[in-house]
Amino acid sequence: MEDINMVESLTHLALQQYWWVIISLLGSVLVFLMFVQGGQTLIYTLGKTEMERRMLINSLGRKWEFTFTTLVTFGGAFFASFPLFYSTSFSGAYWVWMIILFAFIIQAISYEYRSKPNNFLGAKTYEIFLFINGALGTILLGTAVATFFTGSEFSVNEMNFSKWEGAARGLELALNIHNLSLGLAVFFLARVLGILYFMNTINDENIFSRAKKQLIINTIPFVVLFLTFVVWLLFIDGFAYDSITKQVTLEPFKYLHNFLQMPFILIIFLAGVLLVLFGVGKSILKNCTNGIWYTGTGTILTVLALFLIAGLNNTAFYPSTYDLQSSLTIENASSSKYTLTIMSYVSLLVPFVAAYIWYAWKSINNKKIDAGEMGENIHIY
Repeated sequence: MEDINMVESLTHLALQQYWWVIISLLGSVLVFLMFVQGGQTLIYTLGKTEMERRMLINSLGRKWEFTFTTLVTFGGAFFASFPLFYSTSFSGAYWVWMIILFAFIIQAISYEYRSKPNNFLGAKTYEIFLFINGALGTILLGTAVATFFTGSEFSVNEMNFSKWEGAARGLELALNIHNLSLGLAVFFLARVLGILYFMNTINDENIFSRAKKQLIINTIPFVVLFLTFVVWLLFIDGFAYDSITKQVTLEPFKYLHNFLQMPFILIIFLAGVLLVLFGVGKSILKNCTNGIWYTGTGTILTVLALFLIAGLNNTAFYPSTYDLQSSLTIENASSSKYTLTIMSYVSLLVPFVAAYIWYAWKSINNKKIDAGEMGENIHIY
């Protein structure tokens, strides 16, 4: 009852901030769960025999629905809480979003039909589909998130009618080196997480040995690309808006200022980065199998911090490089106070949903996958 009364007492701005935190948390969990996509790009790198590839795919097959469901939840929550962003980005940069949607459709089809009898396309075709989903899904989602800091070419009129000014309908975003650096960083991070997940869930010495080597190979480009993006982010002009006039202006070192003016978020970010590196380092140096939990937790914290500095502290979370005043903020892009309040009631169930997901995760992973299990009369992907 106290939680309900607290929700009803929140101002519209407080609700907007609350829902930006919820969106940020969903986005960070989504990036962690993309270890499924990363793992899909490593099927032939880590699996040299049909049995090894079967173990890898079945390990991922038990979790791919978590990623898909979180993606849908993230998109739905964004649409309900900040509909102007949804209408601007999804209707404007539709080629990017259509490619991402297509990539996830072929993923679902692949897990469903890869091992079906009389599969006329053949298992290898669906494995190629899984690789496409793993590559495009991670790179393009990372590129899309980077536009929260680099901006996009769109305009919004007084009737909140948005118009995309870029002729390539979003594909031009991938030509921005800063967008691409984050997109590729997410790609290699997903591969690192996928490797750690395999080390945690598959009982096979050959796969473990190859995974450890690949962990080093994929961590290096991830660190370089991520540091490139972060260093650039701290020194660029950011998109700030006045809390009274609502006018958007370019502010030097805006995102660095956000970290310094919100030190709690800076602590979250640094803790996340350290946990990511600790999980990787422990897995390489000590042959441990629980590195996924350190690196996964660190991923969630790091991405959460990046989302928070993109939208809080009077920052335009979806800036327009075509017309500064068309930039979207949590204030001008959100739903009404009534809608956000009703949604907040539902959000009170999130801890229970999270507990169920954790229970389901542990139940599915109560035993490591091995070659013997693949021969049993169970559902095989």
